[in-house]
Amino acid sequence: MKNKAATTTITALSVTVLVIILMASCCTTIDSASVGIRFKKWSANEQLKGGVEGTCRGWVWYNPITERIFEYPTYIQRVTYEPFTVNPKDAAIFSMTPTLAYQIDESKAVDIFVKYRKPVRELEMGYINTCIFEAYRTCANNYTSDELMANRAKFETEVRARLDESMNQEGFIVREFTTKIDPPASLTAAINAKNEAVQNALKAENKVKEAEAEAKIAIAKAKGEAEAMKIQGDGEAYYNRVVAASLNALLVQQYAIEKWNGELPTYSGGNAMPFINLGK
Repeated sequence: MKNKAATTTITALSVTVLVIILMASCCTTIDSASVGIRFKKWSANEQLKGGVEGTCRGWVWYNPITERIFEYPTYIQRVTYEPFTVNPKDAAIFSMTPTLAYQIDESKAVDIFVKYRKPVRELEMGYINTCIFEAYRTCANNYTSDELMANRAKFETEVRARLDESMNQEGFIVREFTTKIDPPASLTAAINAKNEAVQNALKAENKVKEAEAEAKIAIAKAKGEAEAMKIQGDGEAYYNRVVAASLNALLVQQYAIEKWNGELPTYSGGNAMPFINLGK
């Protein structure tokens, strides 16, 4: 009896586990920010579009033998692609590293699946990657190397416009698009040399302006010193003239004193007046 009971218990547990496994394999969940595509592997129903029975969300039960559920996220996806090269008119080699943010148009999710029958990641590396490369290649052919470097913003805008045209009509909405553009090493060296030459010319021009400014300062300083010396000289000359005039008057008096015999000159009035002003 005990062996029979144990056998029954084991059998029940095995059946339960098997049922759980079968249920797990027959059920999946589709996020609310995604859309599920229910695909019939073998269907004789001609009304089904490409074998697609419809879309679904939430808990989804299906027959894994005859059906398959694909999930397409409808929120924004961001992809940075590996660098690839394109050639402008002059056959130079430019490296492009694009970053794309896109979103699947939910109303066209079934059409996307019917046409490509690929998961999202495979679409990114397949169809979308092809669209990006074709847009770059076509737009780059309209520029020379110098024109491409001088008009990078315009070039990227044109690439974005081609992507909008090719991807939007397929159900992929382009939200953001940026590019890291790496020119050929030879062109980079030429640009650096040109920039260095411009910088050296600016430095030389600044040095000339600095020398001119210093010369003007020196001239102004010299003029100021010359004017100061002239003012000082004029003052000294004036002082010397005044002193000389004073000395001449004193010398005349000194000479007269030395020659005076001590007698005062007399006038008709009888008064004797000294010829030297003794009051000073």
